[in-house]
Amino acid sequence: MGPGLLAALSGNDAGGIATYSSAGASYGYKMLWMLPVMTVLLIVTQETAARCGCVTGKGLASLIRERFGVRKSVLAMAALLIANTAVTISEFAGIASGLALFGVPASISVPLVALLVWMLTMSGSFQRIEKILLLVSCVFVTYIVAAFMAGPNWGEVAVDLVVPNIQNDPSYVSLVVATIGTTIAPWMIFLAQNNVVDKNAGEDDIVLQRIDTVSGSLAADVIAGFIIITTGTVLFPAGIQISDAADAARALEPIAGQWSTVLFASGLVAASFLAACVLPGVTSSAICEAFGWERGADRSWDEAPVYRGIITAIIGISAVLVLMPGVDLFQIMMTSQVINGVLLPVVLVFQVVIAADRHIMGANRNGRVWNVLTWATIGVITVLTVVMFVLQAMGYSA
Repeated sequence: MGPGLLAALSGNDAGGIATYSSAGASYGYKMLWMLPVMTVLLIVTQETAARCGCVTGKGLASLIRERFGVRKSVLAMAALLIANTAVTISEFAGIASGLALFGVPASISVPLVALLVWMLTMSGSFQRIEKILLLVSCVFVTYIVAAFMAGPNWGEVAVDLVVPNIQNDPSYVSLVVATIGTTIAPWMIFLAQNNVVDKNAGEDDIVLQRIDTVSGSLAADVIAGFIIITTGTVLFPAGIQISDAADAARALEPIAGQWSTVLFASGLVAASFLAACVLPGVTSSAICEAFGWERGADRSWDEAPVYRGIITAIIGISAVLVLMPGVDLFQIMMTSQVINGVLLPVVLVFQVVIAADRHIMGANRNGRVWNVLTWATIGVITVLTVVMFVLQAMGYSA
């Protein structure tokens, strides 16, 4: 347990919770049908990443450099650095807004959490970091509790989960794109493969890592489903629209009671903290691996100055920008979404070519069925990305 579960749950970050909350508040249970689709896409990408890590003992960045050359690696790593820094900023914004619901001002919460994130990532033990983050992940249970407290119509939930409900509405289509897009991000693929490598998993561990990947994907999307169910039950009938996850937590209180708000806000803070812990590390690890620099949580400042320096810079810049007055955090988040939208299909093409390469993967290379599934995933995500850009150009956003 660990790599697959952490990679999948990390995707349920502040932006993901906001998107799922908006889906429920705007359309009730009518977007639940996307969960099986999201789960299949997530399993395909994460299982391939884990298998590549087990077979090669290398992260995706290293394999991209070896297979495609330094120039393409530089472009991929530059885009990853910009996108991940922007997403990390949104995580600290999520922490600030979540703790504000408990009366903690951003001027206190952001510096303290930034220091805690930095100390954890610098702790010098991957096993310790993994155990702490798995413990933090348990807070996602709050969304399951909140959903049952809301008292949904489980019959309607079951029907909308299996019967697609597609509406001819640009805002609906935009939310569909955002909901699927927030489930898979380029950094999650790097994270899944790097974690397998850091855990020293080999070819004998492929079956166990496959179980971890599938169960992690299922767990992440079950959590997403309960978020949609909660807001779909409470906010949709009341006609309450929201713009972020903190709005959803605040809106629940007058209708569903104080404890629903506490549960929802706790989940938001934990989710943002989890993603804020993994994003700087996976970014720095990918960059260092791509260029042959020393990396790893167990490496000291003297052994891996670039690795630790990049992590420190991302955390520091993100925390400072969130606290600066007048900074357009929404624009930063939108920029990261655009970069991720462009980068994801490219990373997936790199991944599928590597995974199908007999010289790299040997007997564990992609089979015909898995190749078809992977290329279909790339096609779906590429189409969704194009649709997202068109809708944004038309002025629609999730």
